Amino acid sequence: MLTPMVAGGVVFPGLFLLSKNTLQRLPQLRWEEADAVIVSARLVSSVQAVMASTAGYIVSTSCKHIIDDQHWLSSAYTQFAVPYFIYDIYAMFLCHWHKHQVKGHGGDEGGARAPGSTWAVARGYLHKEFLMVLHHAVMVLVCFPLSVVWRQGKGDFFLGCLLMAEVSTPFVCLGKILIQYKQQHTLLHKVNGALMLISFLCCRVLLFPYLYWAYGRHAGLPLLAVPLAIPVHVNLGAALLLAPQLYWFFLICRGACRLFRPRGSPPRSPCQTQD
Repeated sequence: MLTPMVAGGVVFPGLFLLSKNTLQRLPQLRWEEADAVIVSARLVSSVQAVMASTAGYIVSTSCKHIIDDQHWLSSAYTQFAVPYFIYDIYAMFLCHWHKHQVKGHGGDEGGARAPGSTWAVARGYLHKEFLMVLHHAVMVLVCFPLSVVWRQGKGDFFLGCLLMAEVSTPFVCLGKILIQYKQQHTLLHKVNGALMLISFLCCRVLLFPYLYWAYGRHAGLPLLAVPLAIPVHVNLGAALLLAPQLYWFFLICRGACRLFRPRGSPPRSPCQTQD
């Protein structure tokens, strides 16, 4: 178990440092540290997402029996990804710190706090990114032990499908980078926004009904009968995982409304009333 975790602990921070130093030192780029940190953090998240999605696809398509079939990647990648969630909490803090230091990005923490205070920045970070930090902590402290111990080698198909939820992450990261550099008006941003909306809906929101349907087909049950046929704690776990996805999907839809709304639309449109 230690080998994949040590590998993950080296790969993700190492890739971040390599990317940041490259962006800062290449003569053609010479980026400021803040820009290099933000883009490098998004890059590492995208790389992890591609790796997770690929591993999930391999696992889910290799398991013909959705309960008993096993694939070595399911446990190996789960262990490999644990350090990523720990690293990413710190990487997100670094991004928040640098945004706080840039003029025009420090107002969220309130004027009464010292602009350079680490504690003030940390409080602002936890306030702004609480749901994401909680999500990462749950992945490490709850989901990882459950996937390694509680499953007892069962359900690799479902774990593979859950890994494929990361398909939407590269689009999310690219969207944040484009917004950071005020490229909302570009065609790239609009195309990326549409792909982000579709991939998030399919791979994070509709994923859970699909998993219920897959189990129902395996057990010979209609979809609506599946929640009553499985343990309560499984339904509860699925609901807790789905809840933040629905919230983030709402935010994406709200952003899509603003992005694709024609210029000069009346201020009473439904999209604007959500702001």
